[in-house]
Amino acid sequence: MTSLKPSNAVIYCRVSSVKQTKEGDGLASQETRCREFAQYRGYDVAEVFRDDVSGSLKERPGMRLMLTFLKKQKKEQHVVIIDDISRLARGVEAHIELRAAITLAGGVLESPSVEFGEDADSELREYLLATVAQHQRRKNAEQTKNRMRARAMNGYWVARPPIGYRMERQPGHGKFLVRDEPFATIVADALEGYASGRFETIVEVKRFLEAQPAWPKDKHGEIHQERINELFARPVYAAHMTHEQWGLHLIPAKHEPLVSLETWLAVQERHSGMAKAPVRKDFRDDFPLRGFVTCGCCGEPLTACWSKGRSASYPYYLCDTRGCAMARKSIRKEMIEGDFDKLLGELRPAEGLFNLASQMFRDLWDAKAKSVQGQTAHLRQELGTVARKVDQLLERIVDATSDSVVHAYERKIKELEAQKAVLADNIANSGKPIRGFSETYRTAFDFLANPQKLWHSPRVEDRRTVLKLVFAEKLPYVRGEGYRTAKISTPFKMLGDITMSEKVMVPGTGIEPVTRGFSIRCSTN
Repeated sequence: MTSLKPSNAVIYCRVSSVKQTKEGDGLASQETRCREFAQYRGYDVAEVFRDDVSGSLKERPGMRLMLTFLKKQKKEQHVVIIDDISRLARGVEAHIELRAAITLAGGVLESPSVEFGEDADSELREYLLATVAQHQRRKNAEQTKNRMRARAMNGYWVARPPIGYRMERQPGHGKFLVRDEPFATIVADALEGYASGRFETIVEVKRFLEAQPAWPKDKHGEIHQERINELFARPVYAAHMTHEQWGLHLIPAKHEPLVSLETWLAVQERHSGMAKAPVRKDFRDDFPLRGFVTCGCCGEPLTACWSKGRSASYPYYLCDTRGCAMARKSIRKEMIEGDFDKLLGELRPAEGLFNLASQMFRDLWDAKAKSVQGQTAHLRQELGTVARKVDQLLERIVDATSDSVVHAYERKIKELEAQKAVLADNIANSGKPIRGFSETYRTAFDFLANPQKLWHSPRVEDRRTVLKLVFAEKLPYVRGEGYRTAKISTPFKMLGDITMSEKVMVPGTGIEPVTRGFSIRCSTN
């Protein structure tokens, strides 16, 4: 008894990726050819099902919907039309399983490119074509990887651009990484800030990034620490690339760096070092001096809080140390922060002194530029020494029989390769400062000339920077009297020591002796 020939058909189309769906016309072309075949055979096309996944996968949304549709058509058998055998699958195992699933669902497979049959010869031909499709897929993958590796070795980025960069086609380069603002500047600030210690912990970097309106965040307006760890781990920001799967480590890249390789390596060293105490979670802009100003009686850091009054809440600093004579005795926020603002206002060198210091830096800059040639020769000599050490270790690995010894040699070689990359980077950029003298020192001179200006910044990170850079130790504050002697950092002390005479900071009785430099007397409140 022979079954009636099906009169209805469904079409199945597939491309390998979502990108092909958006940028190509593969699905539409397959559908057009299949409809032409259906019209030639006299089939009515009931549905069209599409997928944009790899041909090696068996689980596909479009295929699942098609099988469900076929199973519901219990009374009538449908033909399943595919443009080519490779559209069904590009793997022998996937082909066999999907072919069987279509048959069990009541479908009959047909194609304008190949004749499907149930006899032994047809089955052999079908499996041979499936094997060829699998071979083509794997061969294409191998060729793609080989070309990507070769392009990476030539210094070009071959993956999705990281934040801070975007892809742009350039003559002679093809797709090329270029800066993507404002993200490039934000990434550079985060990396340089962490490398220099301006951001002491990852939490501070997290807060800095979260304060940038343009930076992508989650639905809660936060950035997970994993994203920051990924940011720190990418040498692409130093115009170098590492692809462990291809055996490439710190390959020099052709695109513009956001930071120097030395800065990036400093980030790695700090990030992999000993963990530091976490930053206070309650550090907010309402109390920028909390944790930095100490009680003049017991020496413990002052805490702060809002005290609720009859009609409003009022901000106070206070000592919370049990047994201290000043425990729980509040100090008005405007008083302690006003005294601090006055203290910063007096940290200004005389104009003539500041000009002298600026000229000294200029002379040092010029002298450094003149000595570049000798430094370059020294760097080349050092690079040759490191390269010879690498060769010696490679020879030892060949003779080594212990796995632990081999691993130790490999770690040392990796360290030396990083050192080679830094030296090569320094040689390539020798005599080519990233920025000119004025641009390089402008921010530093502005800060030294008037640290009070940065303190008035709306960003909490800037205020923390002032505390770290201006003062060598935490500031003791005596309730009802004011700040004790402030121990300022070396740059401010040196600028003051050149011309300023001794000057009493606070009344001498019971307080530290007089000092030199930026000596400041705080008024008694």
